[in-house]
Amino acid sequence: MKLQCDVEVVNRMLPTFGIKSRGKGTRAVLSIGKHLDKTNQRCNVYMMICTAKDRSGSKYKLKGNIEKFFTWFVEEGKATVRLKEPAVDICLSKADANSLKNFLSAARLADKGSDTSSLPLSTLTPVRARDVEQPKKKLTIVSKKDYPLTSNFPYSLEQLQVSYCRLSRVDMRMLSLKALRKLDLSNNHIKKLPATVGDLSCLSELILHNNHLETFSDALCLSTLQRSLQVLDLSQNRLQFLPAQFCQLRELVNLKLDDNSLVCLPFHIGRLSKLRFLSAAHNQLAVLPSDFRKLSLENLDFFGNPFIQANALDHTMELTFPLSLQEMASRAVSNHRLPYGPHLIPAHLCQDLERAKTCGCGRVCVNFYIKTAVSMNLHQVSHTVVLVDNMGGTDAPVQQHFCSLSCYSDDIIKV
Repeated sequence: MKLQCDVEVVNRMLPTFGIKSRGKGTRAVLSIGKHLDKTNQRCNVYMMICTAKDRSGSKYKLKGNIEKFFTWFVEEGKATVRLKEPAVDICLSKADANSLKNFLSAARLADKGSDTSSLPLSTLTPVRARDVEQPKKKLTIVSKKDYPLTSNFPYSLEQLQVSYCRLSRVDMRMLSLKALRKLDLSNNHIKKLPATVGDLSCLSELILHNNHLETFSDALCLSTLQRSLQVLDLSQNRLQFLPAQFCQLRELVNLKLDDNSLVCLPFHIGRLSKLRFLSAAHNQLAVLPSDFRKLSLENLDFFGNPFIQANALDHTMELTFPLSLQEMASRAVSNHRLPYGPHLIPAHLCQDLERAKTCGCGRVCVNFYIKTAVSMNLHQVSHTVVLVDNMGGTDAPVQQHFCSLSCYSDDIIKV
């Protein structure tokens, strides 16, 4: 039975001589196994600690030799084993919590002299140099021949790049890397992201440039990525739209959507209050959502989109007289900010309310409105703007909704 972790062996007699311990562990492999005791020619169970400097290892007898276990922080991968002879504390840290629990259970059995036949014990032998290396935090693979087929990715990885490997899907082994902060899967053939990508609770940067993605799922938008994801690169894929829930990724700072087939941006994009860098060049955007006005960006790139020519007189009438009872009720819920949810009203009505539009007068309209587009200088929302077209323009059309005919006519008079 083996355990990889950081270890510090502290002699409890040191304070007597006015000496302090280093307080810092060394990467090591701990083993519990059988060793021939030369004094009585019997095999006893020992704990062996091997480090890079001492690969042959230091051995400590276990039977009746453990004074106490300190396991207050075992869930954090930390524990201490206090031995009677020699008088040392073996301090363990940076261990996998489950592996540490199993290792301590085996040590308890060996200390009590219980039957250890059920434990996977073998003769203690020196470890390999690679087993005691410092945990690897960064790994880059840019060739298919270097891709690991038979071995796992190092559990300690914080940054992983796997590019030019022709991956058609995300390797599930990557999704067990709980410390992962940056995942770069650019330049592959990935068509779909599994929802379990959202279980990478530390992930702050996700690079999916130049793949074959056609959708970005609702599940990812509603996962732990809401609290961690800051950089998302979806450029050079096959996306035609992003889900309404996309705007739940409220920690986003940098979003790249260039070279897709997007026909619209998420309706509530203005909720991305931390977004500072947005690029969506070379898509099929004809008009920007009204919520776009709420953004506060540092850099914006919409070059190469077929934006329409904004004309306030060119409108779409989605208004009936009188308004339906459902529309009036929906407007009342939104205007008075009444709580709602699928436990109170049907799910499709919740979706309608999520897509409610705000009129210039400040009131809300849901499914019945007058829609037009007005021209907006993009410098109103961004410090730096890449030219929208080859003519040197920085204006783009933004949708505008009106809750009533009077609001629309008032706006036309102003124009």
